[in-house]
Amino acid sequence: MTQQPQAVAEGKKVRPIVPFLRLGGNGEKPYLVGQKCAACGAVYIGSRVACGKCTATGPFNEIRLSGTGKLYVYTIVYQSVPGIKTPYVAGIVDLPEGVSVSCTVIDVEPDPRKLPFDMPLEMVTQKVREDKEGNDVIAFFFRPAR
Repeated sequence: MTQQPQAVAEGKKVRPIVPFLRLGGNGEKPYLVGQKCAACGAVYIGSRVACGKCTATGPFNEIRLSGTGKLYVYTIVYQSVPGIKTPYVAGIVDLPEGVSVSCTVIDVEPDPRKLPFDMPLEMVTQKVREDKEGNDVIAFFFRPAR
């Protein structure tokens, strides 16, 4: 279930759970961003001080990452902290830009027979909790591509 950012009630806002998730707006779907090295073109998720490929210290330009990817590896989690429903699928998804992202894979049975490697996936977002100020916290997930 993809949720678009919007003020839900007066003073209530939405915010991404991680800094590399952009919630979109004005009809734009949420998306992930990466940092691209201007010197060599290597792409990373998260902020960088230096490029791991060419050692340049920048600049790094923010780029929009694809909303689709392929399942690289996963694990089925059977035990977690209180309040987290198990079992669930924790996976690493390879994006076309050459980066990988760790995430929860949803809308698929936690059964190895249902989780082929290289399975096409698409990103979705949903509210996962409220912060201390009562704002909705939005996280990203990947699910089998439709």
